[in-house]
Amino acid sequence: MILHSYQKRWWRRMLKDLFTKRQYATVKPSVIKKSIAEAEEKPNIPSGLWTKCDKCSTMIYAEDLENAKYVCTTCGHHFRVNAKERVRMFLDKHTFNEFWKDLKTTNPLEFKGYEEKLKGGKSKTNSTEAVVTGVGQLNGTDVACAVMDSFFMMGSMGTVVGEKITRLVEYATENRLPVIIFTASGGARMQEGIFSLMQMAKVSAALARHDEAGLLYISVLTDPTTGGVTASFAMEGDIILSEPNALVGFAGRRVIENTINETLPDDFQKAEFLLKKGFVDSIVERKNMRACIYKILILHGVRNYG
Repeated sequence: MILHSYQKRWWRRMLKDLFTKRQYATVKPSVIKKSIAEAEEKPNIPSGLWTKCDKCSTMIYAEDLENAKYVCTTCGHHFRVNAKERVRMFLDKHTFNEFWKDLKTTNPLEFKGYEEKLKGGKSKTNSTEAVVTGVGQLNGTDVACAVMDSFFMMGSMGTVVGEKITRLVEYATENRLPVIIFTASGGARMQEGIFSLMQMAKVSAALARHDEAGLLYISVLTDPTTGGVTASFAMEGDIILSEPNALVGFAGRRVIENTINETLPDDFQKAEFLLKKGFVDSIVERKNMRACIYKILILHGVRNYG
């Protein structure tokens, strides 16, 4: 077979490319070791097993966080907890009897999208509303307890929230029980307008009758407690306690600053600031809350009720 000159040149190039040694990039051993070390340092974290602290960014094993009552084991940051989990932590095991859990919220103003928000709150918390109410025992002592839930529409106070708390206070008055309310709220629920605002006066009136009967009301402020809840029953306790670093206030920080044309302190509306100003009686860590409230009950002779 006779090859033309251009065919010979093509074959020479093919053979040259075939047998030419390829050049490869070289990686220094130190770079390889560094990459392996970085890969080993990064934890392979399955979803749901670890939680990152909002304050110090420490990764906390979920079981350790639960055992610590949802308080960061590094910096002491108190995580927000839902109402049913707080009931489980605070009251004696298997003693809580929930009342009026079948009360249903309606949409009196026909507010667009309100029903969907209520369904979302129910699916997040497994509760029918932003407060859980009932009677349980604290170290064997009967107490009427209401726990608000910031995971249900930010703990906003609607008609059912106000009705359940009012009924609980009235039940406690009739049965001569102390009332303990854990507050966590963004304020009155705007989707219900004036019907929501009316709950402030209704709950306050029930608490006034409870007070006239000579009974004890302990308010526990948790993060966040704001708006109409702060302006009413949250700050009406005979004893007002708070968890550390809880946000407590009525109007927002920027609203107040723009109104008075002054820059507020960095710790403004924090529990520690309120303690200095005399609005809070004591700041109690979550791990000590059961013992603290039980001591208050004993000092006020609660065991002698009835």
